[in-house]
Amino acid sequence: MRVLARAGTGDFEAPHMKDFYLRDAAQQENKVIISSFVVCNKQIKSKKSGEPYLDLALMDRTGTIQAKMWDNVEECADCFEQDDIVRVKGLINKYNQRWQLTVHKVRKMEEAEIDFSDYLPKTSKNVDELWRTLEQFVASMSDPHLRPLLELFMADPESARGYRNAPAAKTLHHACIGGLLDHVVSLFRSCDLVARNYSFINRDLLLTGAFLHDIGKVRELSYSRSFSYTTEGQLLGHMIIELELLHAKLAQLPDFPPQLKVLIEHLIISHHGQYEFGSPKLPMFPEALMLHYMDDLDSKMEAMRAQFERDAELESPWTGYNPSLARPVLNTQKFLKALRPSTPKEGAPGDPEEPKTETAGAAAATANGQLF
Repeated sequence: MRVLARAGTGDFEAPHMKDFYLRDAAQQENKVIISSFVVCNKQIKSKKSGEPYLDLALMDRTGTIQAKMWDNVEECADCFEQDDIVRVKGLINKYNQRWQLTVHKVRKMEEAEIDFSDYLPKTSKNVDELWRTLEQFVASMSDPHLRPLLELFMADPESARGYRNAPAAKTLHHACIGGLLDHVVSLFRSCDLVARNYSFINRDLLLTGAFLHDIGKVRELSYSRSFSYTTEGQLLGHMIIELELLHAKLAQLPDFPPQLKVLIEHLIISHHGQYEFGSPKLPMFPEALMLHYMDDLDSKMEAMRAQFERDAELESPWTGYNPSLARPVLNTQKFLKALRPSTPKEGAPGDPEEPKTETAGAAAATANGQLF
C-alpha cells in the first residue's frame, strides 16, 4: 500500500470539504471513513514482534479519538508531526466501549486544503451574548477605580480578541475556543450570587479577581492549530503574564490606589488555592478565598459535564476515568433513569453491519479514482 506523504496535484489542490465529524462516529461504526483531523498526540511504539506502530490521538472540533496505524508505519512515520492536520482513511469501531480508528492511510494536508474552523472545538454558547453579559456585570460595578480598570481591558482590541477566543485551559476544563469567556461569565454569575450571602464580601473586588484570574491564558496558550503552550506560557505561566498585563493597564491609571493594586495581585497569584497547584501564596482574605473556591467549583463542574458528553453512548452510568478529577464519575441522570418505566422499542433489532464497509462518500471517491 502506498502512503502519500503530501498532496499532489489535481484533486488535492482544492480544499477538502470535511463531511465527517467525530460526533457522528456511531453512524459509521464498522465502516471505512475518509476525513481530516488535527494530530494532538503522536507516538511510535513497538508491537510484541518488535515492529513499530503509530499510536495517535486525533481531534476535530467535535471531539477526540484514539487511533492506531499498524502497517506501513516506516513509510509515513516522518511525514507528519504532532499539531499537523492530516487526511486519514481508516476503520471506525469500538474497543472497550470507546471509539477508535484503525488507520489505513495518512498524509499531511497542505495549508490550501485546510479550513481551521473544522478542527478546534468551540464553545456552544454565543460569544457575542457572553461578551454582552460580561459588559453588563462590569457596568454594574460601583467602585470608581475597579470598573475603569476592567473597562480598559475590554476596550483594548487585542485584549478583547484574545479574551473572546482563548480556551480556559489546554485540556482540563473549558478547553475550547471561547472557553475562557464562557468560564469567566459562569464564574461572574456564581460569585455574584454567593457574595449576596456574605455581607462582608467586596463584590467589585471579587468580580475584578474573576475577570483577571485567567486572562494570562490569552498568551500562555496557543490555539491556532491545536491547544498547546507557547514558549512564554511554558517559561512564565499565566499568573506572571497576568501581573504584566495588570501593570501595563495600571500605568494608564495614575491615581489607582496602591492598596487595591496589591489586593488584585494577591487575587491573581493565590487563586489556585494551594502551593502544590501552583499558587505561591494561599488566599489570605475573604474575596481571595471565595474566588479560589468558585473557580475550582466551576472548572470541576465543567469537567464533569464534558465527561458526560464524551461518554454519552456508554450504557453504564459510570464514566471512564477522568484524569483532571482523578476518578470516574457517576451520571446521576442515567443512574436514576432505571427508576422510570421503560418503553419497549418497536421492531426487532436488525442484523449487525458487516465490518469494513465504506461510507457512501468513500465509495464514490473510490469510483472516481479520488480515494485519498
